[in-house]
Amino acid sequence: MKKSPRTIPLPDRPTLSPEETLRRSSAFYDEVRQRRTVRNFSDAAIDRAVIENCLRAAGTAPNGANLQPWHFAVIESSRIKSEIRKRAEAEERIFYEQRAPDEWLKALAPLGTSAEKPFLEHAPCLIAIFSRTYGFEEGGKVKHYYVNESVGIAAGILITALHHCGLSTLIHTPSPMRFLNEILDRPANERPFALLVVGYPEQGTRVPDITKKPLQDISTFH
Repeated sequence: MKKSPRTIPLPDRPTLSPEETLRRSSAFYDEVRQRRTVRNFSDAAIDRAVIENCLRAAGTAPNGANLQPWHFAVIESSRIKSEIRKRAEAEERIFYEQRAPDEWLKALAPLGTSAEKPFLEHAPCLIAIFSRTYGFEEGGKVKHYYVNESVGIAAGILITALHHCGLSTLIHTPSPMRFLNEILDRPANERPFALLVVGYPEQGTRVPDITKKPLQDISTFH
């Protein structure tokens, strides 16, 4: 006989009026639309408890079979940040000089990016996000499901949580990124998903003049 899953009552949530639901949706949009990627960070320290709470929020993300296939490595050490920058810039130089097709470089041009990544050292905190392709249980391997989808959702929640706390972020994905396993001593079942740069924006920071697509271009209602 198939065993029924163990369940608990749905945690208490406020019952909101339609008006309050609409107000909250509008307020959330007003807040999150101010989020911008920045490349100039202040060296002002971040209370570690803030990072911990944002990581807890990321850990609530929906994921395949509740296997929670992620690990977040927080880097505050100047020595380790310097090593990460050195290795990342080496990969980025190869990307810009050899791997990237002209179309990609053309698309990146309005953003002003290059192989130089000083923010990897200047920002007070880096968070290396790893995806766990499998885990271990009672000595054996356990396959993880929907890994990229699950980790992507968790990363989105983390970025939004940090923005909510007044912090700025930049998501960096040098390719390949396996050097992060070596530097951070992460196991073979973890693959680098992204490197999140976290901090307060430097005073006077400017960002590219870009816009987001309007609702009618990103959605349909049936």
